[in-house]
This record gives sequence, structure tokens and C-alpha cells, in this order.
Amino acid sequence: MKKLLFITLLFISNNIYSQSVLGYIKDSFENPVDNAYIVNSSNNAHAHTDEIGSFKIDKTVLGDTLIVSALGFIKQRVVVNESTLKVFLQNTIYELEQVSIQPKLNAMNAISKIDLQTNPVNSSQEILRKVPGLFIGQHAGGGKAEQIFLRGFDIDHGTDIAISVDGMPVNMVSHAHGQGYADLHFLIPETVQKIDFGKGTYYASKGDFATAGYVAFQTKERTEKNAIGVEVGQFNTFRTLGMFNLIENSKTEDAFLATEYILTDGPFDAPQDFKRINLFGKYTKRFSNNSKLSIQASRFASNWNASGQIPQRLVDAGVISRFGAVDATEGGNTSRTNLNVSLLKPINENTFIKANAFYSQYNFELYSNFTFFLEDPINGDQIRQKEDRAIYGFNAEVSKKKDNAIYQFGLGFRSDEINDTELSHTKNRYETLEQLQLGDISQSNVFGYINADYTFGKFTVNPSVRVDYFTFGYNDKLATSYQNLSADKYKVSPKMNLIYSINNQFQVFAKSGLGFHSNDTRVVVAQEGKDILPTAFSTDLGTIFKPLPKMIINTALWYLQLDQEFVYVGDAGIVEPSGKTRRMGVELGIRYQLTDWLYFDADANYTYGRSIDEPKGQDYIPLAPDFTTTGGLSFTKFKGFSGGFRYRYLKSRPANEDNSIVAKGYFVNDFNINYEYKNITFGIAIENLLNTKWNETQFATESRLQNETNSVEEIHFTPGTPFFIKTKVVYQF
Repeated sequence: MKKLLFITLLFISNNIYSQSVLGYIKDSFENPVDNAYIVNSSNNAHAHTDEIGSFKIDKTVLGDTLIVSALGFIKQRVVVNESTLKVFLQNTIYELEQVSIQPKLNAMNAISKIDLQTNPVNSSQEILRKVPGLFIGQHAGGGKAEQIFLRGFDIDHGTDIAISVDGMPVNMVSHAHGQGYADLHFLIPETVQKIDFGKGTYYASKGDFATAGYVAFQTKERTEKNAIGVEVGQFNTFRTLGMFNLIENSKTEDAFLATEYILTDGPFDAPQDFKRINLFGKYTKRFSNNSKLSIQASRFASNWNASGQIPQRLVDAGVISRFGAVDATEGGNTSRTNLNVSLLKPINENTFIKANAFYSQYNFELYSNFTFFLEDPINGDQIRQKEDRAIYGFNAEVSKKKDNAIYQFGLGFRSDEINDTELSHTKNRYETLEQLQLGDISQSNVFGYINADYTFGKFTVNPSVRVDYFTFGYNDKLATSYQNLSADKYKVSPKMNLIYSINNQFQVFAKSGLGFHSNDTRVVVAQEGKDILPTAFSTDLGTIFKPLPKMIINTALWYLQLDQEFVYVGDAGIVEPSGKTRRMGVELGIRYQLTDWLYFDADANYTYGRSIDEPKGQDYIPLAPDFTTTGGLSFTKFKGFSGGFRYRYLKSRPANEDNSIVAKGYFVNDFNINYEYKNITFGIAIENLLNTKWNETQFATESRLQNETNSVEEIHFTPGTPFFIKTKVVYQF
């Protein structure tokens, strides 16, 4: 009898602890809350929500109490009174104490929410700086895409970082100016809800260009209040902003419209006459089965003049100032129209699908003069790069939970049709002296991937594999007879990542994987398909931990080898391969909330990088940074005040292969303060607070001036902004 009673009690006990509870966590507007942390107070069983806000927690029965916490929401205790729960959280200020370190590849993405909340941005350039360790530089009057630096890479305008907005690619393949060109200026910073980022080649859903890493922006679905803002600053700077909520008091629909208009002349002796207009609209419909459909459209257009990169010798001789120009007729214009439709749909309690389809119409025209009178001593070396592009494609991913595993199955394609991609020798913009290149490019990429997360106690194992297939086509319109050159290739990219989570306060990870970046179509067909998709291999070993409830520290040791670098040759309008490289480095990041309203953050990155095939002393990687650090203090919601003090430091680095020419480093400080009174916010922002003389972008360039008989190779630079103050007023209603 006792034996029978013991077996019965054991059965009941096992049955109780084998039970589980399903649930959904949403905010007050019934939007899903992802990355929420749920823990059973009686036995410490825990779970996290996915992208649709759903969770499944084991060892939980009716009557148990769950503690639900999420970044930016009030912690809530919920008694389990049904097998499927719906929990609604109320918003509050962002606190580091709310962050739990989740056993996932991009666990550090939680800090982007903190950084956005504590350090709001009002320019697309500043948005990219929210990625720890990422530096940018502008060098063509504000209208050209920024030069990007990350993990010891001079990424140029995007060759080794994949950038997207709501699943829509930003990078341009086989661009008229450079491979991977990523112009993010169509993104209005106030519309950004979340920044998803990752470094290395470890992410199955990221393909072309995701070698140093990726950045994926997610826009808001609604604006809390309508807002109208005006900013006025030095150098004839003016910006207007409008954010308008189009649907009020609806639990199932959201729609808003955002627009901005910017004017500035910049600090240059020859005014930039820069103009940019952005228009963005988004509609979201939520259905009773937790499905969500979003439709968004945007339009962006800009034009500008530029002073270009000037030679150091002219400034040293006092012929021109730091803000002068050799060819003041540089500049350009560009525009982009986007349409994006996104769907998030649960199939059942364990499966959901997310997908988006996109279309972009893009135009680009850029006038540059890198070498002045080196090639043409009479008319000068100005060039025009121009293209008319259509981009379309889709991404789809099915996510499925099963026992101790989560699976993702993804597929998609992207196609670029580029008409009249052009390189011409011009004079004063208006006179075309010679067409050097003219043709039509077609390039497509079909891909699929399988990703899995297996949980074994405190271990998470993440194997994945990605397959890409590319086709390239080029019709040279300057050829004497019609010829349509083509090539194709596929790429298999396996990845393996391990995560050991001692608890939700400490994590150790080891990551490894293969990635790639594509080559320019014109180079591909010229080389008859060789070196189309050079491989990148990288590995990371690091930790994320919270030594204090309001402090997060992340560290990483990393290694990355790339089979082929690309160097853009501006005057020839081509991308040239330049051999294998190896980089290794260490990263350190700290986030500390000193009080409820005062935050400190700092990121430091050291990289050792060299070319593999070159002899010692000739193996430096031009313009690759070896040490960078950023950080600052910020305060928010302190008696109506918010703001912060920021710094960024980029160490001097080699500008050529033998380090005989050095690109000077810089240390720059920025400051901003805002005061909110009722529905009005007043603000002051100062860039380069200490008025440091710094060079934002630098290149070792061989050039010749009109009065010179011999060419000179030296630093050519675009000056960084001097002390620059602007004020703003924003009215919310």
C-alpha cells in the first residue's frame, strides 16, 4: 500500500512539474513586447517572449505566481489562473535593472533601447553612431553616404556592413560610386523604434556585406503625440520636423506620418547649399489572432554642393583655409522612393511567420574631383558618377518552437536593375568631356537558410547554414557591338555559436562562422567570374555580465580573416581587389546607471590588422583604425531637463601600405541640453564643444594642382565640423 501511495505521489508530482503555461505579453496599445523575462517565483522556472510577444514557461501550474519584467515597463506579478495568459504591461522609464541577459546571439541589443532613450538623435548620421564601436565620416557636403569604420575596417560606404530598415536593404550592389554603398539619409531619426545590430559573420539571416557586422533598424508603428519642431543653427542651418498620428484611440490600427526638411551651407568657404526632404508614412493593422500587417512608404530627395577632399599642402601654405576648395563645383543629387509591406502571423501556439516585400526606385548623380589636374592638366579631372536603379525582393522566415529547440527557416531574393550606370569626365558639372563607362547592370541574389537554437540546461547551441546564389549581368553601351556579359555563383556559409548562461546576469559565448561580400558586377564579368564572393571567417569569445543591478559590462576577443579586400579607385570608377587580410581585436563596453536619471556609457575597441600576402612593413591596411573609443554621461527626466556630454576618439592610423603617410586621429566632444515645459521642449545642441581642429575623412591621394609640374602623394582631407551650435523648439499636441 505504501509503495502504491509513493508511486501515485511521484506520478502526481511529475505531472505537475511537466505542465506548462502559454502566454502573450503586450503593452497598453496591444503591441507585442519582445524580450520580456518571465520567472516562476516558486521554482525559478523562466522564459522569454519572442517577436510576437508569446512565451511558454514550464514547471508552472494554476495558482503559481509569475514575475514579468521588460525594459521600459513596470514589473508585474501575475497569478496563473488559466492555461493561456494575456499580460498587459504599463510603460515606465528605461532602467538597466530591468535588463536580463538572454541566451541569444544578439543579447546586447537591449542596450540600443537604453542608448536611444537616454541619448536621442536628430540626424541619420547620429543613428549609426548608436552601434558600439562604429565610427562614421562625412566627406561630400552632407549628401553622400557616410564613410564607415568598424572592427578595424575602413568599410568605405558599406562594403563590409549590411544595413537594412524594416527588412528592406540599404546597401547598393554594383553602385556607381562604390560597392555596398549605403545611403541611410532617407531614414528620419525620430521614427526609429529599435536598432538590432551584430558584429561578425555569425547570423544566418544576414548575407551579402555582413562581414564586419550588420545593423537593422526598425521603425515605430505609432507616435505617442503629434509634434512639430524647428531647429536653427550656425552656417544657415535649418530643420523642420513633423510627426502626426493619423488614427486615435484604436487598439487594432495605427498610422502616422513623419516629414523633415533640412537646409545648411556648412562651415565651408564655398557654401554647400544643401537641401534634403523626407516623407514617411506607415499603417499597421493588428488582428485578433495576433497577426500584424504593416504598409509603409517613403520619399527622399537631396541636392548639394561640396568642397571635396583638399590637399594638406595647400592648407599648410596658406593658399586656402581648412574649409576651402580646389574644385568648388563638386556635389550632386540623389533620391529614393520606397514601398515596404510586412506581415507577422502566428500559425499556431509554437509557430509564426514573418515576411516583407519591398520595392525601391533610386537615382544618384555625383560630381567629384579627387586628383584635380593629374590626368587632364587643361580641364581638370572632375568625374560624374550616375545611375538609375530599381530594387525589389522579399524576405520570409518561419520560426518554430519544439521541446528545447527553436528553428528558423528563411528564404528570399533581391534583384537590382540598374540603367545607364555612368562614369564620365566632366568640367564644371555641365560639360561632358568624355564618357568613360556606360552600361546596364542586372544583379540578383536568391537565398535560403536554416537556423536552430538548442537549449541543454544552461547551454544554448546555435548551428546554422546559409546558401546564396548570385547572377551578374552587364551590357556595355560603349562597346562597338552588343555584348551582354554574365556570370553566376553560389555560396554556402555555415555557422556555429555556443552560449553558456550561468543565470540572467552572466553569459559566456563563443561564436564562429563564414560570411562574404559580393564584388562589383563590372569587375566580376571582366574577370570572367573569378573572386565573385570572397569568404570571410570570424570567431568571437566573450562575456556579458551584470556585476551590479544597474551595470552591464560586455567584453569580446575576436578574429576575422577576409579572402579579399576591395579598394575603390575613384578616378577610374572601378573596385579593385587587394588581397587577403587578417584582423584580431578586443572590445570592452560599459553601461552604468548611476541614478534613476543619470547614465554613463563607454565603448573601447582595439584592433591589430594586416595584409597577409604583403611583406612586413608593406602590410598595413590603409585607413583601418586600430583604436577607437566613445562614451559619455547623459541625464533624462530630471526636473524637466535631459541631455548629455559625449566624446569620441579615433587614433591616428596608416593612410597607405607602408605607414609613410598617416591619417591623424581626433578627439571630439559634443553637448546637448533640453528642457520640457508642459507640451513644449526647448533644446540646445553643440557639436565640437572645444572647437577642435579635426579631419573627418582622410585619404592618401596622388594629385597635381594646375600650377604644379609634378604630382604629390599626401593626405587629402575633409575638415570636421568646428564649434557648431543649434537650438530647437518642439511642440507636442
